[in-house]
Amino acid sequence: MNISLPPASAPAAPVHALRGQTMGTTWSVHCVSASRVDLHALHDAIQARLDRVVAQMSTWEADADIMRFNRMSGGEWFALQDDFLRVLGTALDVAATSGGAFDPTISPLVGVWGFGAHAGALGRPAEADLVMARGRVGWQQLRFDPDQRRVSQPGGVMLDLSAIAKGYGVDIVASLLRGRGFEAALIEVGGELYGYGRKADGTPWRVLVESSPDEEADTEGLEPRVLALDGMAVATSGDRWHAYSQDGRRYSHTIDPRSGEPVTDAAAAVTVVATDAMHADAWATALTVMGATEGYAFARGHGLAARFLQRTADGLRETMTPDFERHLAA
Repeated sequence: MNISLPPASAPAAPVHALRGQTMGTTWSVHCVSASRVDLHALHDAIQARLDRVVAQMSTWEADADIMRFNRMSGGEWFALQDDFLRVLGTALDVAATSGGAFDPTISPLVGVWGFGAHAGALGRPAEADLVMARGRVGWQQLRFDPDQRRVSQPGGVMLDLSAIAKGYGVDIVASLLRGRGFEAALIEVGGELYGYGRKADGTPWRVLVESSPDEEADTEGLEPRVLALDGMAVATSGDRWHAYSQDGRRYSHTIDPRSGEPVTDAAAAVTVVATDAMHADAWATALTVMGATEGYAFARGHGLAARFLQRTADGLRETMTPDFERHLAA
């Protein structure tokens, strides 16, 4: 997302900018405060809060909580810390609502197709390997006990929350800033955003909807889409971020957990607006998995604010649900 800030000629406004790294990507915060701010202390607090999420949910860290769960034997229960508990609960809710298009147990399939922290060889996997990976995937296999703050390892299941954790990271930073009295802020983690409040000049945070390189090269009929964020989040998913070509076929990192195959009808980009970044992030992934046709029908039927960019023989085609159109800045 591109962030719109006041021009240099505008009166000085107390907008503080901070940046850092997390989850294999970057984070940034623009926040407004009428009082003096210790930016070094604030930066450290934000980084420490995000580091706690990484320690619980990173599949790239061998000692992370999620990897300890993934190594457990079948039948064992795993105690969940607050962040892990919230994210897993939401992931399972979205999995159920989406009919399994979103599945937090998808890790074996992602790896066997050559993606992710545990990527295998590129190209179509051997049928035996694909069958084995499919057998280890299925969110219904999990026994989730939120009252006791635990989840049971059925045996061989590997959780991967990377399709929702960045959004959650945005939300927890927003909560931290609100708790410290910041009346307005725009938070970004790896392209997922949440904005609340108004800048000193009274205007909302304005962001340009993320798109694909194709759109930049061929903008005929596609005007820039700007969102005004005040208590809203936006996330974008699509097949341009991670893909490879082999033997004349393009393999998308977007794997459909229901079929075990890469998505063939993947949109170039799917953008979702929601009241929190965790749900926006998860639903952007789910709708990408469904594909441009099924995904648009599902989003419209379920009242999701979603925008799809679909590749066609005539170039990119944009479709937006009525709920998405209502969020466009005037």
